[in-house]
Amino acid sequence: MSVNKVILLGRLGQDPELKYTPGGSPVCNFSLATTESWTDKSGQKQEKTEWHRIVVWGKLAELCNQYLAKGRQAFLEGRLQTRSWDDKDGNKRYTTEILASTVQFIGGPSATTNATNTGAVDSSYAQSAPAQDYQISSDASFAADDIPF
Repeated sequence: MSVNKVILLGRLGQDPELKYTPGGSPVCNFSLATTESWTDKSGQKQEKTEWHRIVVWGKLAELCNQYLAKGRQAFLEGRLQTRSWDDKDGNKRYTTEILASTVQFIGGPSATTNATNTGAVDSSYAQSAPAQDYQISSDASFAADDIPF
């Protein structure tokens, strides 16, 4: 048995980038920053930020492109995926990214909106190959009154 699950809450480092495969499937890419804070032995506050590459497919990719922006907070779940390719010089290159299956949009359209004015969308899709059809929640509309927290 094995488990490949990632859960992140962070802020977007750039606006999402939406593209379409030759077969017409939407794919959205963006970076998400997570920050850890602690106090070291000398009492000084320390902080470390990790950057994560996020990939979203299907209708959820289009929703991410529509509702997310640089600085906006997002909560997501997904799995790690490592890809490889040959660069223009023939060198083998690798990247590890998070293939998101669920994304919740936290806060308003601006990064300064606090989480009490949350507009969230939680859309899941079936884990399948990117070129196949996806099972997307058909209700993509939402309002602040629809949020359960």
